[in-house]
Amino acid sequence: MGLQMDTTGPVPAGAVASSKLSLSRRYMAVSALVMLAAALVTGAWMGRQIERSVIQRTANLTSLYVDSFVGHYLGNLSGDEALPPGDVAALDDLLADSPLGDQIVSFKLWSPDGRILYSPDSDLIGLHFEPDEEFQESLSGAVTSAISTLDDDENEFERRQWTSLIETYAPLSTSDGRVIGVTEFYQRPDELLADISEARQRTWLVVGGIFLGAYLLLAGIVSRASRVITNQQSELRAQVQQNEALHGRVQRAATRTVGLNERFLRRIAADLHDGPGQELAVAMLRVDPLIDSLHDPETFSGQQERVHADLDIVKRALELSLQEVRTIASGLRSPHIEELSLIDTVRQAVREHERKSELPVELEFGDVPDLFSESAKITLYRIIQEALNNGLRHASGQGQRVWVGCEAEHVVVEISDSGPGFDFAHSSSGSDRLGVAGMRERVEILGGTFVLEARPGGGTVVMARLPLLLPEEVS
Repeated sequence: MGLQMDTTGPVPAGAVASSKLSLSRRYMAVSALVMLAAALVTGAWMGRQIERSVIQRTANLTSLYVDSFVGHYLGNLSGDEALPPGDVAALDDLLADSPLGDQIVSFKLWSPDGRILYSPDSDLIGLHFEPDEEFQESLSGAVTSAISTLDDDENEFERRQWTSLIETYAPLSTSDGRVIGVTEFYQRPDELLADISEARQRTWLVVGGIFLGAYLLLAGIVSRASRVITNQQSELRAQVQQNEALHGRVQRAATRTVGLNERFLRRIAADLHDGPGQELAVAMLRVDPLIDSLHDPETFSGQQERVHADLDIVKRALELSLQEVRTIASGLRSPHIEELSLIDTVRQAVREHERKSELPVELEFGDVPDLFSESAKITLYRIIQEALNNGLRHASGQGQRVWVGCEAEHVVVEISDSGPGFDFAHSSSGSDRLGVAGMRERVEILGGTFVLEARPGGGTVVMARLPLLLPEEVS
């Protein structure tokens, strides 16, 4: 079983606002936050890497620079004994009077066990401090450097003059590569921090530009895709609504067809009763006396003229009933139009009417498709047949005209006359109502539209629109 959720409560305002945003706007809002976070993380990481790289590169160069100045003073250092007083004085003069002092503001020399062998602060010489991580790395041969806030105990001398310095540890090695001590020197960070700040600014500009370009590119792609999806959704909704309306019309037409069929059957029964039935009844009335006359030769010989007259009446009644039956059957039989084109189907319907009525019908064609379904052609044939017959009955065939063309994916047929017209709402002829209802039902079952315009004194126009693709053909 699924989880039952109560959907009757109030909807959060954020959810309502979000539901009103298009797909592209939701993406742009979310992706902007993601891109901004990614840009900040990337920029901060790259800035940190640049800072470490610049400081480390400066430290490596400075360590070589320092080593070139102080290396020959420490050549005989074993790593355990204190420096001779002469070397200490020389190092003091070196920081004060040589170019090294322009780069280095303070300098210490450490033994491997953490004892200070030299410092500008003579009070620190000989003191022992616990080696930190950077000191240990230098003993293994690495040069380490970082910006120090001078919080360690051994930085009391530097702390009195500066708030922060670049602190660098470099290994002191013998000619055979053995590490005999560690040199620690300090540099002012102002110039280096300015270079780092400038490099960070350029990095932020590059990172921001890349992420902004990527965001705008993706936003454009998503916005275009969103418009396509929105248009497709609108078209789909319109198509669904159209299909629902069409489905409803077809259902209503199919429902009415049941009653309409019953009315057609009753009309056929009435036609058979009033037409062939009456003629056959007349024939039967004449057949009985003829049979009696044939059974009595004397009567037959004296009434030959009456017998011949009765035979003529019977023959005429049979001929009329046969004609009536054929007329009714031709109205029920589907025309043979399977192999005909739409134009030929229309022409056949018009020619048959002209042959029966002996009156001309004006026929015109617009743009007509080559292919049209058989069911639609039969519907078109029956509409033309019924409309022309109604025009013959009510307008005596005056100015009858048939036009067939194509408009907006529909085949359109118009059958008109220039007769006196009539008020269909107050028409008393049930057969007329049945014929119009039959035409309307035929058209609507196929998803088309039917219009009848008739005014007293204004002629009559019957117009039907049938889709080029029927519902079953679309699906």
